[in-house]
Amino acid sequence: MSAIITRRTLLAGAAASSALPLVGARAQSPFGVGFVYVGPVGDHGWTWTHDQGRKAVEAAYGNKVKTSFIENVAEGPDAARAIRQLAQAGDQLIFTTSFGFMNPTIQVAKQFPKIKFEHATGYQRAENVATYNARFYEGRAVIGTIAGHMSKSGQAGYIASFPIPEVVMGINAFHLAAKKVNPNFKTKVIWASTWYDPAKEADAAKALIDQGCDVITQHTDSAAALQAAEQRGVFAFGQASDMKAFAPKAHLSAIVDDWSGYYIKRVKEAMDGSWKSGDVWGGIKDGMVKLAPYNDAVTPAARAAADEVQKGIVAGTLHPFTGELKDQKGVLRLKAGETASDEMLSKMDWYVDGVQA
Repeated sequence: MSAIITRRTLLAGAAASSALPLVGARAQSPFGVGFVYVGPVGDHGWTWTHDQGRKAVEAAYGNKVKTSFIENVAEGPDAARAIRQLAQAGDQLIFTTSFGFMNPTIQVAKQFPKIKFEHATGYQRAENVATYNARFYEGRAVIGTIAGHMSKSGQAGYIASFPIPEVVMGINAFHLAAKKVNPNFKTKVIWASTWYDPAKEADAAKALIDQGCDVITQHTDSAAALQAAEQRGVFAFGQASDMKAFAPKAHLSAIVDDWSGYYIKRVKEAMDGSWKSGDVWGGIKDGMVKLAPYNDAVTPAARAAADEVQKGIVAGTLHPFTGELKDQKGVLRLKAGETASDEMLSKMDWYVDGVQA
């Protein structure tokens, strides 16, 4: 059982929300689980994958749960209002699924200490606020390896959303992997300053192709960049889900986010009383990051190399950020053989040598 709350519903219901029953009064009702999304559920990217996780919760627990979501919530004042409405509506566990929802989540959690909150990709926690994230950079290392093999120009275009650590480490991981294949590889970045804007994403892809990039990747959520690549006859990678249907010739693979297992587990813990605040950062080994099937165009050498990267990451014998590693300015960031700590990754605000951003 689920409920959809649009932004119009959010605004219209704000005045009436204070009259809604408290969580305690609904003890015999289905367990309420709310989700706040930064984009539309139909983006086939970041938000779509989180919503697949929500649906997995419904499938796992049936009428024991009632889920709801608010989509297209801006990372600002709207976020606190959306989170608060879900809390006032009786949801007992609320997932806020974008980095810019961090401060609003902490703010609302203080007002509702008996409700449990989980914030995706952030770092602020409280007794009733947990954080969770996926090691997307591991997937970026795999597709960067493929790009290094498949690019004839030795140049890839990267459409980025916002310069937060998650995005920056993805750019760096992609470039470092491609550079292992081709030491002269170049990664050109265009900042779209949005998570979801098909027109902007398509324009960015076209601009990068005009600059000589014959492989396009992205950290934005629509399939528009892939479609632009398809039209221009170059290769590209999907974002967050398998986007092959949108560009069957261009789509080499995609990083696939799988939140289902995590959401099912945390809802169970919230229902049985074992839920605790904490931080989870899962990757390929944990199944939170997967790779979409390779396109037939991917060469045997590229496939083999990409598979070796995946195997090394799972085995713990390969870390995408291993020194010696210098940044754009020539500053030594990692000594030879040294690997980046999670703390370094979570605060990454610099680019590795060779990234043009």
